[in-house]
Amino acid sequence: MSTARQSQTPYYDSQSFYDEMFDTDFTVRPHYDPVYRLFSRMKPADLAARQQALNQRMLEEGITFTLYEPNQQEPLERTIPFDFIPRVIPKHEWEAIERGLRQRVQALNAFLHDVYHEQHIVKDGVIPRRMIVSNTYFRPEMVGVDVPGGIYITASGIDLIRDERGRYFVLEDNLRSPSGFSYLYKGRTMMSELFHDLYLSSSVQDVERSLNVFLSALKSLSPTGKKDPVIALLSPGPYNSAYFEHTFLAQQMGLHLVEGRDLVYMDHKIYIRSLNGLRQVDVIYRRIDDDFLDPLAFNPTSLLGVPGLMNAYRAGNVAIANAPGTGVADDKAVYAYVPDMIRYYLGEEPILLNVPTYILTRKEDREYALAHLDELVVKETSLSGGYGMLIGPAASPKEIAAFADAIRKTPEKYVAQTTMQLSRAPIMQGGAMVPRHIDLRAFVLKGTESHVIPGGLTRVAMNEGSLVVNSSQGGGVKDTWVLSR
Repeated sequence: MSTARQSQTPYYDSQSFYDEMFDTDFTVRPHYDPVYRLFSRMKPADLAARQQALNQRMLEEGITFTLYEPNQQEPLERTIPFDFIPRVIPKHEWEAIERGLRQRVQALNAFLHDVYHEQHIVKDGVIPRRMIVSNTYFRPEMVGVDVPGGIYITASGIDLIRDERGRYFVLEDNLRSPSGFSYLYKGRTMMSELFHDLYLSSSVQDVERSLNVFLSALKSLSPTGKKDPVIALLSPGPYNSAYFEHTFLAQQMGLHLVEGRDLVYMDHKIYIRSLNGLRQVDVIYRRIDDDFLDPLAFNPTSLLGVPGLMNAYRAGNVAIANAPGTGVADDKAVYAYVPDMIRYYLGEEPILLNVPTYILTRKEDREYALAHLDELVVKETSLSGGYGMLIGPAASPKEIAAFADAIRKTPEKYVAQTTMQLSRAPIMQGGAMVPRHIDLRAFVLKGTESHVIPGGLTRVAMNEGSLVVNSSQGGGVKDTWVLSR
């Protein structure tokens, strides 16, 4: 086992944060030993050359993300920061995570079926009715609709963090149209090429077959039961921040990459326009929000969707993944009830814990949160991507006062959570290892069976001390290696 030299790691506070690579006595954790030995011995010039090769590769392949700055007139398209020290997860640790993710997504899917049908969980007093019917993402149009295969959540991205003791917690559930798949796959390809010997000797679980699982999950939704159904990936178009991912997934899975204008509704069916005329579409993997799916059913000003799509969907002639209305289950207030959902629908105790969460419509929770805003994280329930957040310990008195006023006016729009001491992992910067906070977006694919992509996408807060890992806020990514032995 390697031991890190103290002179190389003066930045590691081993008591306040869990470090993925180093134990509290600065010994290297056994599953990280090959990685540490390689990177600690590489010369700065070699490290810089590899980083340059990686950056050039990303530019050439168009692996980009559009970054929106508050005071910026034009959005900035850039390559996503990619750090080449992989995050390594031992097999036994991943197996526990995998069980917890399967359990969680199964309960969330059962919840979605229930709230759009009998609403037993509401009638039995487990979840307040107002939290469902007043939810921004609850879609009355989905009430009574039987979705293909009973599967509401074909692809989910569950964000996990670790506390100072190394325990995993679920931070958020992303169930509408989670992003990050392309960075996972492209990151793995680049790492396996740039660090070929290390990758092969580390016995890393393969992620490539997960693309076939993803395709099979989409095929299983086809209402026609065709062996080779026509599947379209519905994108907002090239100006969307995740358009690279849309093109990547369509290419890798052989999907038709379309925008709303490429599809037409006729006779309660959806067709794709092609050079050979119209061809019926069986499954739509949508990467646009509910509001823009169908201007006849949702936002009438939408130019991104397909007029009549919901009529075809309700008629059972086309499947949509993920199903409209799934957002009611990834609302940040509903999140607090997921452990109760697991007990209610599955009769099991949750394997993965939630971050302690305060529901601010409850008087006692609100009073506690208002008195401790400088210690808590506050989030708008309907926003994602790191927007609408207050990180109390890092906030100014002015920011705290503004959030306090907003909470008093509209407490239903916010939740507060305990500020977690996110684990850290080293990134390579200027030829040296420096620590940064990380989380893990794990992807679960649900077709006839559930599949968890081994490892998922580790997201990195690239700025020192920052807890915000979202790509939309300047965060970066790492390849995540799950060991097979």
